Amino acid sequence: MNPHLSKLQPYPFEKLRRLFADIKPNPELREIRLSIGEPQHATPAFIKEALSANLAGLASYPSTLGSVELRRSLTAWLGRRYGLTDLDAETQVMPVNGSREALFAFAQTVIDHTRGDTPLVVSPNPFYQIYEGATYLAGAEPRFLNTLPDDDYAFDFASLGAAEWQRVQLFYVCSPGNPTGKVLSLDDWRQLFALADRYDFVIASDECYSEIFFDETQPPLGCLQAARLLGRGYERLVMFSSLSKRSNVPGMRSGFVAGDAAILKAFLLYRTYHGSAMNPAVQAASVAAWNDEAHVVENRRQYREKFAAVTPRLAEVLDTALPDAGFYLWARTPIDDGEFARGLLADYNVVLLPGSALARSARGINPGAGFVRIALVAPLADCVEAAERIHSFASKL
Repeated sequence: MNPHLSKLQPYPFEKLRRLFADIKPNPELREIRLSIGEPQHATPAFIKEALSANLAGLASYPSTLGSVELRRSLTAWLGRRYGLTDLDAETQVMPVNGSREALFAFAQTVIDHTRGDTPLVVSPNPFYQIYEGATYLAGAEPRFLNTLPDDDYAFDFASLGAAEWQRVQLFYVCSPGNPTGKVLSLDDWRQLFALADRYDFVIASDECYSEIFFDETQPPLGCLQAARLLGRGYERLVMFSSLSKRSNVPGMRSGFVAGDAAILKAFLLYRTYHGSAMNPAVQAASVAAWNDEAHVVENRRQYREKFAAVTPRLAEVLDTALPDAGFYLWARTPIDDGEFARGLLADYNVVLLPGSALARSARGINPGAGFVRIALVAPLADCVEAAERIHSFASKL
Protein backbone atom coordinates (compact mmCIF):
# COMPACT_ATOMS: atom_id res chain seq x y z
CA MET A 1 0.00 0.00 0.00
CA ASN A 2 1.08 3.57 -0.64
CA PRO A 3 2.56 4.68 2.72
CA HIS A 4 1.26 8.23 2.16
CA LEU A 5 -2.33 6.96 2.57
CA SER A 6 -1.74 6.67 6.31
CA LYS A 7 -1.27 10.46 6.49
CA LEU A 8 -4.82 11.17 5.34
CA GLN A 9 -7.19 12.31 8.05
CA PRO A 10 -10.82 11.17 8.09
CA TYR A 11 -12.90 13.35 5.80
CA PRO A 12 -14.87 16.10 7.64
CA PHE A 13 -18.17 14.28 7.29
CA GLU A 14 -16.69 11.11 8.76
CA LYS A 15 -15.51 13.25 11.69
CA LEU A 16 -19.04 14.61 11.93
CA ARG A 17 -20.50 11.10 12.00
CA ARG A 18 -18.20 10.17 14.87
CA LEU A 19 -18.95 13.40 16.71
CA PHE A 20 -22.67 12.66 16.56
CA ALA A 21 -22.44 8.91 17.22
CA ASP A 22 -24.03 9.10 20.67
CA ILE A 23 -26.48 11.92 19.94
CA LYS A 24 -30.23 11.27 19.73
CA PRO A 25 -31.77 14.17 17.79
CA ASN A 26 -34.97 15.74 19.09
CA PRO A 27 -37.66 13.41 17.64
CA GLU A 28 -40.29 16.16 17.72
CA LEU A 29 -38.46 18.18 15.06
CA ARG A 30 -37.63 17.08 11.53
CA GLU A 31 -33.98 17.18 10.54
CA ILE A 32 -32.63 20.21 8.69
CA ARG A 33 -29.17 19.56 7.29
CA LEU A 34 -27.00 22.60 6.58
CA SER A 35 -23.67 20.82 6.87
CA ILE A 36 -22.92 19.67 3.32
CA GLY A 37 -22.25 22.14 0.54
CA GLU A 38 -24.51 20.28 -1.88
CA PRO A 39 -26.77 22.54 -3.97
CA GLN A 40 -30.45 21.71 -3.57
CA HIS A 41 -31.99 24.13 -6.07
CA ALA A 42 -33.65 22.42 -9.01
CA THR A 43 -31.51 21.43 -11.98
CA PRO A 44 -32.67 23.51 -14.98
CA ALA A 45 -34.84 21.48 -17.35
CA PHE A 46 -32.89 22.48 -20.45
CA ILE A 47 -29.71 20.93 -19.03
CA LYS A 48 -31.47 17.64 -18.34
CA GLU A 49 -32.98 17.73 -21.83
CA ALA A 50 -29.56 18.29 -23.40
CA LEU A 51 -28.19 15.37 -21.39
CA SER A 52 -30.93 12.95 -22.47
CA ALA A 53 -30.87 14.16 -26.08
CA ASN A 54 -27.21 13.18 -26.43
CA LEU A 55 -27.20 9.68 -24.96
CA ALA A 56 -26.17 8.30 -28.35
CA GLY A 57 -22.72 9.60 -27.49
CA LEU A 58 -22.37 6.79 -24.98
CA ALA A 59 -21.48 4.50 -27.88
CA SER A 60 -18.15 6.30 -28.41
CA TYR A 61 -15.00 6.74 -26.36
CA PRO A 62 -14.66 10.42 -25.46
CA SER A 63 -11.50 12.45 -25.90
CA THR A 64 -9.71 13.50 -22.71
CA LEU A 65 -9.32 16.96 -24.23
CA GLY A 66 -13.07 17.19 -24.69
CA SER A 67 -15.11 18.14 -27.72
CA VAL A 68 -14.35 21.23 -29.76
CA GLU A 69 -17.86 22.51 -28.98
CA LEU A 70 -17.30 22.23 -25.24
CA ARG A 71 -13.89 23.90 -25.29
CA ARG A 72 -15.24 26.73 -27.41
CA SER A 73 -18.19 27.21 -25.06
CA LEU A 74 -15.75 27.38 -22.15
CA THR A 75 -13.51 29.99 -23.78
CA ALA A 76 -16.60 31.98 -24.80
CA TRP A 77 -17.86 31.92 -21.20
CA LEU A 78 -14.46 32.99 -19.89
CA GLY A 79 -14.57 35.85 -22.36
CA ARG A 80 -18.03 36.99 -21.25
CA ARG A 81 -17.40 36.50 -17.54
CA TYR A 82 -13.85 37.79 -17.17
CA GLY A 83 -13.10 39.62 -20.41
CA LEU A 84 -10.53 36.98 -21.37
CA THR A 85 -10.72 37.12 -25.14
CA ASP A 86 -7.26 35.71 -25.82
CA LEU A 87 -7.62 32.15 -24.49
CA ASP A 88 -6.84 29.37 -26.97
CA ALA A 89 -9.54 26.69 -26.91
CA GLU A 90 -6.97 24.15 -28.15
CA THR A 91 -4.28 24.64 -25.51
CA GLN A 92 -5.51 26.75 -22.58
CA VAL A 93 -8.76 25.14 -21.49
CA MET A 94 -9.77 21.55 -20.76
CA PRO A 95 -12.88 19.89 -19.28
CA VAL A 96 -12.58 17.89 -16.08
CA ASN A 97 -14.95 15.64 -14.17
CA GLY A 98 -15.75 18.20 -11.50
CA SER A 99 -13.19 20.45 -9.84
CA ARG A 100 -12.58 18.00 -6.98
CA GLU A 101 -10.88 15.27 -8.99
CA ALA A 102 -8.89 17.81 -10.97
CA LEU A 103 -7.65 19.65 -7.88
CA PHE A 104 -6.43 16.33 -6.51
CA ALA A 105 -4.86 15.07 -9.74
CA PHE A 106 -3.17 18.39 -10.42
CA ALA A 107 -0.71 17.95 -7.56
CA GLN A 108 0.34 14.57 -8.95
CA THR A 109 1.25 16.35 -12.19
CA VAL A 110 3.16 19.41 -11.00
CA ILE A 111 5.10 18.16 -7.95
CA ASP A 112 8.73 17.55 -8.95
CA HIS A 113 10.88 15.47 -6.58
CA THR A 114 14.06 16.08 -8.57
CA ARG A 115 14.36 19.67 -7.36
CA GLY A 116 15.96 18.77 -4.03
CA ASP A 117 14.33 18.96 -0.61
CA THR A 118 10.84 17.57 0.01
CA PRO A 119 8.40 19.81 -1.88
CA LEU A 120 5.98 22.01 0.02
CA VAL A 121 2.37 22.73 -0.91
CA VAL A 122 0.73 25.80 0.64
CA SER A 123 -2.99 26.20 1.27
CA PRO A 124 -5.32 28.41 3.28
CA ASN A 125 -6.39 27.19 6.70
CA PRO A 126 -9.31 26.37 7.09
CA PHE A 127 -9.48 24.76 3.68
CA TYR A 128 -11.10 22.30 1.29
CA GLN A 129 -9.68 18.96 2.44
CA ILE A 130 -8.77 17.78 -1.06
CA TYR A 131 -5.73 20.10 -0.99
CA GLU A 132 -4.17 18.22 1.91
CA GLY A 133 -4.91 14.79 0.48
CA ALA A 134 -3.45 15.76 -2.88
CA THR A 135 -0.33 17.05 -1.15
CA TYR A 136 0.36 13.87 0.80
CA LEU A 137 -0.35 11.51 -2.08
CA ALA A 138 2.06 13.50 -4.25
CA GLY A 139 4.76 12.92 -1.64
CA ALA A 140 4.88 16.57 -0.57
CA GLU A 141 4.42 18.31 2.77
CA PRO A 142 1.61 20.76 3.50
CA ARG A 143 2.06 24.25 4.88
CA PHE A 144 -1.05 25.99 6.14
CA LEU A 145 -1.54 29.76 6.19
CA ASN A 146 -4.10 30.60 8.85
CA THR A 147 -6.85 32.90 7.58
CA LEU A 148 -8.53 34.73 10.45
CA PRO A 149 -11.44 37.17 10.70
CA ASP A 150 -9.33 39.74 12.55
CA ASP A 151 -7.16 40.01 9.41
CA ASP A 152 -10.14 39.87 7.03
CA TYR A 153 -9.03 36.31 6.20
CA ALA A 154 -5.91 37.57 4.43
CA PHE A 155 -2.91 35.32 3.77
CA ASP A 156 -0.03 35.91 6.17
CA PHE A 157 2.69 35.38 3.60
CA ALA A 158 5.36 36.43 6.12
CA SER A 159 4.62 33.39 8.28
CA LEU A 160 6.74 31.30 5.88
CA GLY A 161 10.48 31.91 5.89
CA ALA A 162 12.66 32.21 2.78
CA ALA A 163 13.93 28.63 3.16
CA GLU A 164 10.37 27.33 3.13
CA TRP A 165 9.35 29.47 0.18
CA GLN A 166 12.28 27.98 -1.75
CA ARG A 167 10.67 24.53 -1.31
CA VAL A 168 7.15 25.58 -2.32
CA GLN A 169 6.05 24.04 -5.62
CA LEU A 170 2.28 24.47 -5.45
CA PHE A 171 -0.02 27.01 -3.80
CA TYR A 172 -3.73 26.23 -3.52
CA VAL A 173 -6.05 29.24 -3.46
CA CYS A 174 -9.81 29.14 -2.92
CA SER A 175 -11.59 32.33 -3.96
CA PRO A 176 -14.40 32.75 -3.01
CA GLY A 177 -13.19 30.80 -0.04
CA ASN A 178 -14.62 27.65 1.50
CA PRO A 179 -15.69 28.15 4.28
CA THR A 180 -15.05 31.87 4.79
CA GLY A 181 -16.43 33.30 1.54
CA LYS A 182 -13.37 35.55 1.20
CA VAL A 183 -12.65 36.85 -2.31
CA LEU A 184 -9.04 37.74 -3.08
CA SER A 185 -8.47 41.34 -4.15
CA LEU A 186 -6.27 42.51 -7.00
CA ASP A 187 -3.59 43.45 -4.47
CA ASP A 188 -3.78 39.96 -2.95
CA TRP A 189 -3.15 38.49 -6.38
CA ARG A 190 -0.32 40.96 -7.03
CA GLN A 191 1.48 39.76 -3.90
CA LEU A 192 0.92 36.09 -4.70
CA PHE A 193 2.08 36.46 -8.31
CA ALA A 194 5.25 38.18 -7.10
CA LEU A 195 6.00 35.27 -4.78
CA ALA A 196 5.32 32.73 -7.56
CA ASP A 197 7.72 34.63 -9.84
CA ARG A 198 10.41 34.81 -7.17
CA TYR A 199 10.21 31.20 -5.99
CA ASP A 200 8.95 29.47 -9.15
CA PHE A 201 5.82 27.72 -7.88
CA VAL A 202 2.46 26.99 -9.52
CA ILE A 203 -0.81 28.54 -8.36
CA ALA A 204 -3.95 26.38 -8.44
CA SER A 205 -6.97 28.66 -8.01
CA ASP A 206 -10.16 26.88 -6.93
CA GLU A 207 -13.01 29.14 -8.10
CA CYS A 208 -15.99 26.78 -7.95
CA TYR A 209 -18.05 29.30 -5.89
CA SER A 210 -17.34 32.20 -8.24
CA GLU A 211 -20.90 32.43 -9.62
CA ILE A 212 -22.68 32.82 -6.27
CA PHE A 213 -22.46 36.47 -5.27
CA PHE A 214 -24.71 39.30 -4.14
CA ASP A 215 -24.20 42.28 -6.45
CA GLU A 216 -24.85 41.59 -10.14
CA THR A 217 -22.60 44.52 -11.06
CA GLN A 218 -19.60 43.27 -9.06
CA PRO A 219 -18.84 39.60 -9.68
CA PRO A 220 -15.82 38.15 -7.85
CA LEU A 221 -12.41 38.71 -9.38
CA GLY A 222 -10.85 35.62 -10.94
CA CYS A 223 -7.17 34.71 -11.03
CA LEU A 224 -6.81 34.83 -14.83
CA GLN A 225 -8.68 38.13 -14.87
CA ALA A 226 -6.31 39.46 -12.18
CA ALA A 227 -3.31 38.38 -14.23
CA ARG A 228 -4.59 40.28 -17.25
CA LEU A 229 -5.41 43.39 -15.20
CA LEU A 230 -1.85 43.33 -13.88
CA GLY A 231 -0.44 43.11 -17.40
CA ARG A 232 0.95 39.61 -17.15
CA GLY A 233 0.35 36.27 -18.84
CA TYR A 234 -0.92 33.04 -17.36
CA GLU A 235 2.46 31.52 -16.53
CA ARG A 236 2.43 29.22 -13.47
CA LEU A 237 -1.33 29.84 -13.09
CA VAL A 238 -4.30 27.48 -13.52
CA MET A 239 -7.92 28.08 -12.50
CA PHE A 240 -10.47 25.39 -11.65
CA SER A 241 -14.19 25.91 -12.08
CA SER A 242 -17.33 23.81 -12.02
CA LEU A 243 -20.99 23.67 -12.96
CA SER A 244 -21.98 22.03 -9.65
CA LYS A 245 -22.77 25.20 -7.71
CA ARG A 246 -23.32 27.49 -10.70
CA SER A 247 -25.93 25.32 -12.40
CA ASN A 248 -27.10 22.95 -9.64
CA VAL A 249 -25.72 19.82 -11.32
CA PRO A 250 -23.27 18.30 -8.81
CA GLY A 251 -24.16 14.82 -10.07
CA MET A 252 -22.96 15.65 -13.59
CA ARG A 253 -19.37 16.07 -12.34
CA SER A 254 -18.55 18.73 -14.88
CA GLY A 255 -15.94 21.46 -14.64
CA PHE A 256 -12.87 22.78 -16.39
CA VAL A 257 -9.33 24.01 -15.94
CA ALA A 258 -7.81 26.96 -17.79
CA GLY A 259 -4.55 28.87 -17.82
CA ASP A 260 -0.88 28.13 -18.49
CA ALA A 261 -0.71 26.15 -21.76
CA ALA A 262 2.52 24.34 -20.84
CA ILE A 263 1.11 23.12 -17.53
CA LEU A 264 -2.16 22.04 -19.15
CA LYS A 265 -0.22 20.09 -21.78
CA ALA A 266 1.43 18.09 -19.00
CA PHE A 267 -1.88 17.76 -17.15
CA LEU A 268 -3.53 16.43 -20.32
CA LEU A 269 -0.82 13.77 -20.62
CA TYR A 270 -1.42 12.70 -17.02
CA ARG A 271 -5.19 12.66 -17.47
CA THR A 272 -4.97 10.63 -20.67
CA TYR A 273 -3.25 7.83 -18.78
CA HIS A 274 -5.50 8.27 -15.74
CA GLY A 275 -8.66 7.75 -17.80
CA SER A 276 -10.31 11.08 -17.01
CA ALA A 277 -12.35 11.74 -20.16
CA MET A 278 -15.80 13.26 -19.68
CA ASN A 279 -18.94 11.38 -20.69
CA PRO A 280 -20.05 12.65 -24.16
CA ALA A 281 -23.64 13.24 -23.00
CA VAL A 282 -22.35 15.23 -20.04
CA GLN A 283 -20.18 17.26 -22.42
CA ALA A 284 -23.23 18.17 -24.50
CA ALA A 285 -25.24 19.12 -21.41
CA SER A 286 -22.28 21.17 -20.18
CA VAL A 287 -22.23 23.16 -23.43
CA ALA A 288 -25.88 24.03 -22.86
CA ALA A 289 -25.20 25.06 -19.26
CA TRP A 290 -22.15 27.24 -19.96
CA ASN A 291 -23.98 28.96 -22.84
CA ASP A 292 -26.85 30.15 -20.63
CA GLU A 293 -26.71 32.78 -17.87
CA ALA A 294 -30.41 33.30 -17.10
CA HIS A 295 -30.58 30.25 -14.84
CA VAL A 296 -27.42 31.39 -13.02
CA VAL A 297 -28.92 34.81 -12.30
CA GLU A 298 -32.01 33.10 -10.89
CA ASN A 299 -29.82 30.81 -8.81
CA ARG A 300 -28.10 33.83 -7.26
CA ARG A 301 -31.45 35.45 -6.56
CA GLN A 302 -32.51 32.48 -4.49
CA TYR A 303 -29.32 32.54 -2.46
CA ARG A 304 -29.61 36.30 -1.90
CA GLU A 305 -33.13 35.78 -0.60
CA LYS A 306 -31.94 33.18 1.87
CA PHE A 307 -28.99 35.24 3.10
CA ALA A 308 -31.23 38.28 3.54
CA ALA A 309 -33.72 36.28 5.61
CA VAL A 310 -31.23 34.36 7.72
CA THR A 311 -28.12 36.48 8.31
CA PRO A 312 -29.64 39.28 10.45
CA ARG A 313 -31.43 36.76 12.65
CA LEU A 314 -28.32 34.66 13.25
CA ALA A 315 -26.18 37.76 13.79
CA GLU A 316 -28.29 38.49 16.88
CA VAL A 317 -26.84 35.46 18.65
CA LEU A 318 -23.69 34.51 16.71
CA ASP A 319 -20.77 36.53 15.41
CA THR A 320 -21.42 36.26 11.68
CA ALA A 321 -21.94 38.47 8.64
CA LEU A 322 -22.61 38.30 4.92
CA PRO A 323 -19.57 36.78 3.14
CA ASP A 324 -17.97 38.26 0.05
CA ALA A 325 -19.50 35.42 -1.99
CA GLY A 326 -20.47 31.75 -1.86
CA PHE A 327 -23.32 30.06 -0.01
CA TYR A 328 -21.79 29.60 3.45
CA LEU A 329 -22.13 31.56 6.65
CA TRP A 330 -19.02 31.24 8.80
CA ALA A 331 -20.19 31.86 12.35
CA ARG A 332 -18.28 32.14 15.61
CA THR A 333 -19.78 30.04 18.39
CA PRO A 334 -20.07 31.04 22.07
CA ILE A 335 -18.84 27.57 23.14
CA ASP A 336 -16.61 24.88 21.63
CA ASP A 337 -17.71 24.36 18.03
CA GLY A 338 -18.07 20.60 18.40
CA GLU A 339 -20.19 20.95 21.51
CA PHE A 340 -22.28 23.61 19.81
CA ALA A 341 -22.97 21.27 16.88
CA ARG A 342 -23.77 18.36 19.21
CA GLY A 343 -26.13 20.39 21.37
CA LEU A 344 -27.90 21.90 18.38
CA LEU A 345 -28.50 18.46 16.89
CA ALA A 346 -29.69 16.99 20.19
CA ASP A 347 -32.08 19.82 21.06
CA TYR A 348 -33.17 21.18 17.68
CA ASN A 349 -32.24 18.57 15.02
CA VAL A 350 -30.21 20.97 12.89
CA VAL A 351 -26.93 19.68 11.43
CA LEU A 352 -23.99 22.10 11.04
CA LEU A 353 -20.32 21.39 10.39
CA PRO A 354 -17.87 22.34 13.17
CA GLY A 355 -15.12 24.59 11.83
CA SER A 356 -12.35 22.68 13.56
CA ALA A 357 -13.03 19.75 11.19
CA LEU A 358 -12.12 21.99 8.25
CA ALA A 359 -8.75 23.16 9.56
CA ARG A 360 -5.47 21.92 11.01
CA SER A 361 -3.45 23.25 13.92
CA ALA A 362 -0.79 25.61 12.60
CA ARG A 363 1.37 28.06 14.52
CA GLY A 364 -0.30 27.03 17.74
CA ILE A 365 -3.96 27.37 16.76
CA ASN A 366 -6.71 25.68 14.83
CA PRO A 367 -8.28 28.65 12.98
CA GLY A 368 -11.53 26.75 12.48
CA ALA A 369 -12.02 26.11 16.19
CA GLY A 370 -14.88 28.11 17.66
CA PHE A 371 -16.70 28.41 14.32
CA VAL A 372 -19.42 26.50 12.47
CA ARG A 373 -20.07 26.40 8.74
CA ILE A 374 -23.71 26.94 7.80
CA ALA A 375 -24.49 25.92 4.21
CA LEU A 376 -27.58 27.78 3.00
CA VAL A 377 -28.37 25.16 0.39
CA ALA A 378 -31.76 24.01 1.67
CA PRO A 379 -35.03 25.64 0.54
CA LEU A 380 -35.77 29.10 1.90
CA ALA A 381 -38.38 27.89 4.40
CA ASP A 382 -35.97 25.30 5.80
CA CYS A 383 -33.16 27.85 6.12
CA VAL A 384 -35.46 30.27 7.95
CA GLU A 385 -36.70 27.55 10.28
CA ALA A 386 -33.15 26.37 10.96
CA ALA A 387 -32.13 29.95 11.74
CA GLU A 388 -34.92 30.20 14.31
CA ARG A 389 -33.85 26.94 15.92
CA ILE A 390 -30.20 28.07 16.01
CA HIS A 391 -31.32 31.38 17.50
CA SER A 392 -33.27 29.59 20.23
CA PHE A 393 -30.36 27.27 21.03
CA ALA A 394 -27.69 29.98 21.07
CA SER A 395 -29.86 32.30 23.16
CA LYS A 396 -29.73 29.78 26.01
CA LEU A 397 -25.93 29.55 26.10
